[in-house]
Amino acid sequence: MPLPATLARFNRVVTNRLLRPLAAHLPYMAVVEHRGRRSGRLYRTPVNVFVDGDRYRFALTYGTDVDWLRNVRAAGGCTVITRGRAVPVTDPRLGHDPHAAWAPPPVRWVLTTIGAHHYLDCTAAAAVIT
Repeated sequence: MPLPATLARFNRVVTNRLLRPLAAHLPYMAVVEHRGRRSGRLYRTPVNVFVDGDRYRFALTYGTDVDWLRNVRAAGGCTVITRGRAVPVTDPRLGHDPHAAWAPPPVRWVLTTIGAHHYLDCTAAAAVIT
């Protein structure tokens, strides 16, 4: 089972506000810019990201029932800010791997321990915004 919803709420209110400025520059971290499905409001959510060429894979540590994921899937993409660069990504696809074989070993251990078996794959769009 992924991390509990109560922790997600706490992180949204407290931790995300502190982490957001750093996440765009830290390894394995990013900020996902996405628009609300109903409100159209721009949101910025810190996430774990793993880049392989033009593929961006996000660890879904809170499972698949989170607002940012629904927004990205509904819009067909988002902008990922990582390592100081803003990269538009498209074609969001959910994946499932109970062994997190795609993740680096320490991350793999954490993901399997907390039961975070899902991930989101996206592909970088042709243009990169800096």
